[in-house]
Amino acid sequence: MRILVTSLLLALAMGLTGCGETAPKGDAVRGATVHEVCLDCHGSSPYTRPDHKIKSHKALQQEVKRWGDYYNPALSEQDIDDLVAYLERDFYKF
Repeated sequence: MRILVTSLLLALAMGLTGCGETAPKGDAVRGATVHEVCLDCHGSSPYTRPDHKIKSHKALQQEVKRWGDYYNPALSEQDIDDLVAYLERDFYKF
């Protein structure tokens, strides 16, 4: 009985967390600081307009990584994780 209850709780938890979507693993507070460099080019308008193209955690992570390669030096993996955590917390809320 205990195994059945545990299995049901695990299945419920997986369903509530987006069926396999990866949660942000970065530091959102540090991500806000990293984001300052992004504001130089575009501000926060891409995140707040109703027709934004980012619809999932994975898409956000890919886009941040893509744009992070334009910087010299490029954003580190930690910078990307932190920036994604910040953008999800403050704008996208996946």
